[in-house]
Order: sequence, then structure tokens, then C-alpha cells
Amino acid sequence: MALLDKLAKASVQSCDIDKELYNQYNVKRGLRNADFSGVLVGLTNIGNVVGYTKDENGVSIPRQGELYYRGYEISSLARGFQADGRHGFEETAFLLLSGKLPNKEELKEFCEMIRAEQELPFSVSKNLILSLRGKCVMNMLARTVLGLYTEDEEAENYSPENLIKQSISLIARFPVIVAYAYFGMRHSFQRKSLIIRHPKPGLSLAENFLYMLKGSGNYTRLEADLLDLALVLHAEHGGGNNSSFTTRVVSSSQTDTYSAISAALGSLKGGLHGGANIKVIRMMDNVKAHVKNWDDENEVDEYLTKMLNKKAFDGTGKIYGIGHAIYTLSDPRCVLLKEKARELARQAGREDEYNLYESIEKLAPKAFYRFKGSNTKTIAANVDFYSGFIYQCLGIPEELFTPIFAIARVAGWAAHRIEEVTSSSARIIRPAYKSVVDQRDYMPISER
Repeated sequence: MALLDKLAKASVQSCDIDKELYNQYNVKRGLRNADFSGVLVGLTNIGNVVGYTKDENGVSIPRQGELYYRGYEISSLARGFQADGRHGFEETAFLLLSGKLPNKEELKEFCEMIRAEQELPFSVSKNLILSLRGKCVMNMLARTVLGLYTEDEEAENYSPENLIKQSISLIARFPVIVAYAYFGMRHSFQRKSLIIRHPKPGLSLAENFLYMLKGSGNYTRLEADLLDLALVLHAEHGGGNNSSFTTRVVSSSQTDTYSAISAALGSLKGGLHGGANIKVIRMMDNVKAHVKNWDDENEVDEYLTKMLNKKAFDGTGKIYGIGHAIYTLSDPRCVLLKEKARELARQAGREDEYNLYESIEKLAPKAFYRFKGSNTKTIAANVDFYSGFIYQCLGIPEELFTPIFAIARVAGWAAHRIEEVTSSSARIIRPAYKSVVDQRDYMPISER
């Protein structure tokens, strides 16, 4: 253990780099510019995230957020399938993969293709999920995706037809893998019943997930509608988000689909990416425990100020779920989720909690501006602020919050992988790192 401690300390010391060197060499840390906008590293036809505009002097001007899938604004997509009284995730996946909206016959056939791929090979479900169980559903999902490589005789075939086939298969199987992995984990580590429900024909992907998780008759139409909407809103967010960029980086090396998607899952698992809504839940539990009167805005505001001053909750000075790297005045995903969240909260008997969320959404930006002494950085609630609360109202356990994100985002990852490997301008992604360590002469071991 002494050597282990010594190695750990030496490792940390060897990683220390003078922060002034980043400025000296104009390093874009985190691939961010000085104004925190992303460094332009590629072009895409898939998604676009709009949170501000720039004037003639390059100054960012806040605006209402917009999210586009293949040129279609997310609000118009959502309101389109909602007006028809149907679920929209399958239609969204078709759009992301093909670049066009399906007609009725195409959508019907596409849904049939998804249903045909939902059943997992027995060897995969038995050996990788039900026998080799794990405590983390995200890791089990990534492991199972890699295992599916062995079941695919065309795993290394990079033709567009095969890439689409693999994409549809993964989109179809993610909910099944997640449900089975969760019950396997629950059985092994929480000593609860092992429940395996096979996907049910005729249900949408969102409905099937709720069915596999809760059983027939244990979820409402509103609950299925909201889960479907959440999947649509999380399906894509431009090529610059960490997991989609990971997909493109790994795909650019010409590796297989399963390796690229498992790498994206590793990225999404991180607390700074896919786990943000769980941090909101933890924060809200803390607020609920320390604010006596949830309806008293002054008391709520005082506690938010304590959080900003690192005197409450986790001491980080952050209000989770408030602010975004790109969105300023609003996050369109948050706006759409919130429209139905109150109705769901009322159905779940949690309207008081919803009101507290709404109060914090209103008060947090004001507290932040007051704390900073300026409003130069415009912030608003992001999608993670309400999504965890919605999943709670749906009766979904926290262990599945990030896996649900993956169930949705695999459609976007698949689209970005196809674009990366088939684009005429594709080349391996290899940014530069400058070495700032002094050269040293080798010293014989007897002289060290």
C-alpha cells in the first residue's frame, strides 16, 4: 500500500500543469472559446442547438432557445404528433437516421422493423444480463452492447444499409436491455423479485418500456405520453455534446458500431453529462428538508443564496438544473416538458412539489445575478431541472434516469456515426496536444 500511495501522489504531481501555459499557447480548454462557446470542429446535417445570436462585434445576445432535428424545430415536431394523439419517438428516430419525416406507410414499416428487433438473443440476455449481473445499469448496458457484436455476422460491414440495420436494432433493444439489467441488479443486490417481461407487440417503444418495468395496467396514458415526449427531447442535441462527440471521435477511426456506441455510453454515464437530473433530485430533497414553508418565496430565496455562498447543500455553490452551456433565455426541452409536468404532478399527488420546482425556476436566476453582482450571463432552467421529477412521478427508480437518457440518445448517436463514417470529408479526428515537460536524459537504475 505504501508504494500505491507513493505512485498515486507522483501521478497527481506529474499531471500538474501551470494554468498560465494554457493562455500562453491559446489552448481551448474543454474545446471552449474564451466566451465559453464551443470550438467549431465539424459540420453536420443532423441537429442544431440555438441559444444566442452574435452582433457585428461578436457579442452574444441572449434569445429564446431552439433545438432543431434535421432542420425541424423541436416544438413543431412535438406538437405535430401530440395533435394526432400518437407517440413520436419512432418518427423522431426515423427522421434522425434518414433526414426526412416518414409518411404513414414508412412509419408503420419502420415500427414493425423495431418490433422485430426487440427480442434479445437468448445467449445475450442469459449470459450478459441475467447471469453476469452488475450494480450499474449503464455499465451493464455498455457491456451488453459490446456483447451484441458477437451475435452480428455483419458487425464489421460499413455499408449504409448495414449501418441502418444496426442502428434500428440498437434503438429497439436498448429499452429491453435496460429493463432486464435493472431487474437483474435489483434481484442480486437489493434481494427483490426477478421479473422479466418480454416486449409486447403493438406498443410504442415508450409504452413497452413502462410495460416491462411496471406491468400491464400499472401506467396511465399520460405517463406513457410524457415518457415518449422525454425520449423525443433527449434523442439529439447537436454533434458537440460529449457523448455524441465521443461517438464521432471513435467512429472516425473506422471501428465498429458496437464499440462506438459503448464508448458513447461511457461518456453519458458521467455526472457532468447524463447524471445531471439526479443531482437536481438530491438538491431538491435538501431544499425540501431545510425550507419549512415551500410557498414562502423569501425563505426559498434565502436558501438559494446560502447554496450560492457554499453554505448549504453540497458546498459547490451550484444550483443544479439552472443554466446551460448554450441556452440562455430558455431551454426548449424544459419548456415542452413543463407544459405537461403539472398535470402529471397532479395525477401523482405531488403538486406541492411541482410548485416548489416552479418557484425555484423563477427565483434561482435572480439569486444568481444578485450573487454575481451582474446579469452578464443569462441563465434559465434546463431540461434536467424537471426531468428527474417527472421520472419520479412516473414511478421510475433513480438507477434508470441515465439509462433512459441513453434509450433516447442512441438514435442521435447512430445518426452521427453514420454521418461520420459516410461523409466525403471524413477523416480520423486527431486534435493536437502540446507537450510542456522539459526533456530529460535517461538515468541508469543504479543512479536513481
